[in-house]
Amino acid sequence: MQPRFGIRTKLLLSILAILLVSYSTLLYSTMKTLSASVRSEIDKSLEANLKFARSQYFDRSEIVKYSLMQSTVSHTLQRKMRERDTAWLAERLERWHGVLPFLENMVVLDPEKRVLARLNSPVQGDLGRLPALVDQALSSGHPVVATEILSPDLLCQFGARDYCSEKGREALAVAVAVPVLGAHGDVLGCIFTADILNRQPSLPSPMRQVFGSDVEVSITQEGERIASSLPRDSATKNALDPRIIDLLQRGEGYRGEAEIGNRVFETAIEPLLNSKGEFVGSLSVAVSKESFKRIRRESLQNILASAFLGILLSFALAFMASRTLAGPLRQLAAGVRRVTDGDLEQRVEGKYNDEVGILAGCFNSMADALRERDRIINAKTEDLQELNEQLEKKVVERTGALATEMRRLEAVLTSMVEGVVVTDRSNRVVLFNPAAQRLFELVPFQVVGQTIEQVCTMGGFESLVPRIHELNRETGSSGSKEDLEVEGKRLTCYLCTLTDEAGDYAGIVISVRDVTVEQEVDRMKTEFISTVSHELKTPLTSMKGSLQLLLTRGKWLTDTERQLLTVCFRNTQRLIRLIGEILDISGIESGGMIFNFRPVSIGEVSVYAIEEIKSYAMGRDISIVNTIGEHLPQVYGDSDRLIQVLTNLLSNAVKFSPEGRVVTVSAEQDGNYLVVSVADRGTPIHPSERDKLFKKFQQIESIERGRSQGTGLGLAICKEIVERHHGRIFYTAAKEQGNTFSFTVPVIGEEDGKG
Repeated sequence: MQPRFGIRTKLLLSILAILLVSYSTLLYSTMKTLSASVRSEIDKSLEANLKFARSQYFDRSEIVKYSLMQSTVSHTLQRKMRERDTAWLAERLERWHGVLPFLENMVVLDPEKRVLARLNSPVQGDLGRLPALVDQALSSGHPVVATEILSPDLLCQFGARDYCSEKGREALAVAVAVPVLGAHGDVLGCIFTADILNRQPSLPSPMRQVFGSDVEVSITQEGERIASSLPRDSATKNALDPRIIDLLQRGEGYRGEAEIGNRVFETAIEPLLNSKGEFVGSLSVAVSKESFKRIRRESLQNILASAFLGILLSFALAFMASRTLAGPLRQLAAGVRRVTDGDLEQRVEGKYNDEVGILAGCFNSMADALRERDRIINAKTEDLQELNEQLEKKVVERTGALATEMRRLEAVLTSMVEGVVVTDRSNRVVLFNPAAQRLFELVPFQVVGQTIEQVCTMGGFESLVPRIHELNRETGSSGSKEDLEVEGKRLTCYLCTLTDEAGDYAGIVISVRDVTVEQEVDRMKTEFISTVSHELKTPLTSMKGSLQLLLTRGKWLTDTERQLLTVCFRNTQRLIRLIGEILDISGIESGGMIFNFRPVSIGEVSVYAIEEIKSYAMGRDISIVNTIGEHLPQVYGDSDRLIQVLTNLLSNAVKFSPEGRVVTVSAEQDGNYLVVSVADRGTPIHPSERDKLFKKFQQIESIERGRSQGTGLGLAICKEIVERHHGRIFYTAAKEQGNTFSFTVPVIGEEDGKG
């Protein structure tokens, strides 16, 4: 099969593509740099021209201001102003006009803004509403220059007769107000002049000569063009765009393109504000882009011509190089085709001492390697077929074993008393055993494939839905236990998440157990124990009193009789204590035990508890160290019940500690709770025994004491009392040796009491 494109053609096309990419990149970067340079030049030209135009705009007003300021320091002028010599002031105005011939509107005002003299006009009444800069000059005592819009009436009274007949035609003028101050700084009056810009549609010729035809300077009155450095007919638009006017009214400048005549200009426009800071007009400079475009166009033509010439030369060199390299490569390609057809004896002669010769040598080595590999593959294929047959046999065996295991698992799930529900990662039910059918009162075809939320709603297990959603969001959760009541049945549900190999959420397993009968049996057992305890407590109390009376007053008793009575008395006390514990736990569970909550000092509680256990500890040669300080706040609880809890913990610590050891009582504040701890130095409780702690009728094996004597209700009573105080009780094993039992009690405030 002949290739569609030979290597010579591909090499030639590759070189051309590289050249095109290189020249395109060069052209792009050059044009980008040139455009940036042109943009920079335009911006610099705009700012320079705008700065010059601004200086030219206020040039004449500055001349007027300084000329008049020199005159106002004259004592003669000050005296004539005080004397209201209107004739002399009118003559003075004529002299100023001779020096400043471009000023056609001048007036002298007294401090009350009444006219004292006008240029080329007799004094007739007062002027109309004057601009605010007159008030500013009179009040500050300093000259004020501002661009103002003057009304036709004011212009007419100034002497501008062409405005007297045009009502409503306002004019834009550069106004100057120079106050006349006396020797003591008092204001004698004001000289007010106005240079009307509307009478200068073409800016002065010196300005036009400076800017030339490529730059246009214009002045607008409230957006309408009234003066320009270019001929009037070259500006096709006499009004600014409303969007530009909106920017200028906000006191912001504008930079952008604008079309003037048939040419595009880059413009810079700045607002003109009156003495009150209000927008009255604008000053703009427009720079033509034709010269810059011409420079960029010529540069582009030169670059394109250079690129075209370079591509032609590169094409010629690429053609010669590809022709020289293509011959040996074609010979090599023919050898490869013969090897592909199965001729592994094919070899290529290497005639060149370059990369092509190296390639020919590598080709011959490859042909030898292929021949050897072909021999090895043929030998290994037979072994692979044999292994494949063995693998198929093992797959059949494992498939059968897996099917057996699945049937066994199905039998286990079917025979389970507990209901089991399993979902996939989308929370759709995939397993629903018969026990779950009885508890949910649903059949499999109604459940399998449905979401677990729908199944819970249909079966009355809506309270499980929030916990299921929490398990969906928790990663690595070990599950939870939920107790609920559905249609009179008390159920215990265990929920656990499934994870895949990557540790991601893969579903939920829900185990449901009916504990209605168990709880009823437990309630009946508790009632029976409570009833029996009440019935036994009264006769035992009588027996205790009788035995105590015999022991205290029976002087006629022999030693043997006294010893027997003492044993009976001690066992009677033990029975009464055991019955009291049973009644306590029954009272707490039934809500019959009354708690008297009030502020309690934990220090006093510890002192009373230690005092009760003191004799027992001394009998076993055990010291009790109380480290509870006086800095701790008071807690809110029942003092008697807290003493009962601490006494029980101390009794256990003394009971299970080796003789001669120390039991420590401590307390510390943790947030809004006090943590009270009792630590001994006995052998730590074995982890397998710790689950029995705080459970009723559970006893712990001890190396020191063997199996403890009692009902196993002490810690259970402590747990119930602490939980009624809204706290918790817990066990901690020491790192080396010892046991620590702790419970928490809420504090009532940092300053309510010290314990």
